[in-house]
Amino acid sequence: MKRLFDVALSATGLLLSMPVWLAIAVAIALEDGRPVFFTQRRVGRRGQPFTLFKFRTMIRQASSQPARQAEERDSRVTRVGRLLRATALDELPQLVNILVGDMSFVGPRPLAESEAEVGGEGVVRLSDYPGYHERHAVRPGLTGLTQVYAPRDLSRGRKFRFDAIYVRHAGMCLDLRLIALSFWITFRGRWEHRGPKV
Repeated sequence: MKRLFDVALSATGLLLSMPVWLAIAVAIALEDGRPVFFTQRRVGRRGQPFTLFKFRTMIRQASSQPARQAEERDSRVTRVGRLLRATALDELPQLVNILVGDMSFVGPRPLAESEAEVGGEGVVRLSDYPGYHERHAVRPGLTGLTQVYAPRDLSRGRKFRFDAIYVRHAGMCLDLRLIALSFWITFRGRWEHRGPKV
């Protein structure tokens, strides 16, 4: 049922959002040139890698740097990129990932294969955190429990606890609630907010 829901909603979303895609692509190209899309290898269900698609929100030179989470007022993010990130419109191309089965609408966020976290203990590979492998029992998602409820600057290890709760309690009722809350956050432009988003 979840997969049928994903296919139907992603196909509808792709058809309805095409004019928005065009407007975003033009805005990115006018500010910082091409490419307008950003692609990256991410880890999916059962640890299988796939190519994730997004609209590019950072300067072109950022792609040559090691993968790391964007910080508040990150100098790599363009002006158009700030708007796209706040409203999650940079994620629109992931409708393609959902349609082909790499992702679902709801699930843990897919992480980059090479991503690490820098903290008081130095550089730590995400795969070394407890709960990292358990989160791959389900398809990664466009939104999810962690994305909606966890503070943006929470450590990866603590975010993985939110992911574990979702994996244990996943179901259509929870998914529909998280999708509804995600639309509300998008409408308010609060995805980049550092405090509570809902």
